[in-house]
Amino acid sequence: MPTTVIHSARLVTDGKVIHSGWVRFDDDSVGGTGVGDSWRAAVAGDPATAVVDADGAWLTPGFIDIHVHGGGGASFDDGAAEIGTALDLHQRHGTTRFVVSLVTAPVDALADRVATVAALSRTDHRILGSHLEGPFLEVGHKGAHDPTLLRSATPADIARLLDAADGTLRQITLAPELPGGLDAVRAFTDAGVAVAVGHTGAGYDQTRAAFDAGASILTHAFNGMDGIHHRAPGPVAAATRTPGVTIELINDGVHVHPEVVRIAFASAPGRIALITDAMAAAGSSDGDYILGSLAVAVRDGVARLADGGSIAGSTLTLDEALRRAVHDVGVGVEDAVLALTETPAAAIGRSASLGRLAPGFAADAVLLDDDFAVLQVWSAGEPVQR
Repeated sequence: MPTTVIHSARLVTDGKVIHSGWVRFDDDSVGGTGVGDSWRAAVAGDPATAVVDADGAWLTPGFIDIHVHGGGGASFDDGAAEIGTALDLHQRHGTTRFVVSLVTAPVDALADRVATVAALSRTDHRILGSHLEGPFLEVGHKGAHDPTLLRSATPADIARLLDAADGTLRQITLAPELPGGLDAVRAFTDAGVAVAVGHTGAGYDQTRAAFDAGASILTHAFNGMDGIHHRAPGPVAAATRTPGVTIELINDGVHVHPEVVRIAFASAPGRIALITDAMAAAGSSDGDYILGSLAVAVRDGVARLADGGSIAGSTLTLDEALRRAVHDVGVGVEDAVLALTETPAAAIGRSASLGRLAPGFAADAVLLDDDFAVLQVWSAGEPVQR
């Protein structure tokens, strides 16, 4: 793999913008960074180096999506080929690392699916592991999950899923108020899984108890839970109050109003992770789809259950989430990029190798124009075919 140098960029990393910055990729990791013309010395004597003039464009770390279900017409629940199709779609939009999210299904089916993801993660560097969104969810906040399959976690369920994932279960969303919910939080946390509170009827105190038990993420804040009321502050307030809790947001203009997104960024600086929660229709056309076992109708880019009309994931890509954060919400570029890179990496315990353009980190990067449209993507040092 040749060395690559990208120079003359507005480099956005570590929560700051570095003008006239450059980065060098040595194989699949960052070998060096700097400013100005010092990049020339970094390539001296190596005529094989690929040199890219960014000409003032934005250069960020590769985006990390810790909550995504599909795209390009394909669903992650449908096997290895479909996973590859969806990854390719999102990669073209700047996402270079993924936690493959799986919707509610019978426990045995989920065990098979996390085993598939585990096998793929050994050969595809883009896959960081799996995220189980269900089946341990509260039926009153089910969203686009089959209510007939929702259940409380048992020790046997937990052991079955952890064994099948073979160390690659990165995240699980659950409702901590269900019977055995806090025990499940502790069991998954003890196994190294990031536990997320979501699709829950838990109030403020119950959510704080889940965080005290080890939960560390709030799944797609404001959706699948009660909102903030002045006498019942609920899960979102519990998350903003608790240091170290990462707050997922779907910034598509549908799930959460831009002003509420602004409030969330202001309330939990450095702890917002922008996610897509994208289903198969992301990057594809309006039409009729299946999410898990439920029929979904996508109209004007908005996915809703055919029966009942609940929002059923999104058709978002993370470059669009970035554009909306900066242009519609008014978040600074540095903070918006942090929410796509370093913060999600930290949420799943990968802050030592992902989410920054710094020596020793993964050679994942996105070059974007002034309006944050993707110009080029690099994944593990290799340019991605556009």
